[in-house]
Amino acid sequence: MKPQRDPFEQTHCFTATLFHTGGKGGWTFAPLPKSLQLPVTGSWGMTPVIASVDGKTWKTTVWNDTKSGSQFLPVPKKVRGSKASGDKVEVELRMDRERILGPVHPLE
Repeated sequence: MKPQRDPFEQTHCFTATLFHTGGKGGWTFAPLPKSLQLPVTGSWGMTPVIASVDGKTWKTTVWNDTKSGSQFLPVPKKVRGSKASGDKVEVELRMDRERILGPVHPLE
């Protein structure tokens, strides 16, 4: 039997096409590939992650849409810069161990 890989040590890399919801005040998202389904670990169907889009890294959450079975990464303006709906971005995601399990304390 193969040992299971630590999900917190896995980095998921993919290219996504941004899309915008609604008008003014709407959100811009990068959809996760259907082949990548992160477990829902937080409230409201969210999963805490450490994300990078085009090399800019920040802590955020992946949103889970139960109706479509899809997951989305919200990408704020300060991260995406001049990119908008329809533009492609390079994404890296890693589940955020500390925000999911709490801080790690070394043994005394």
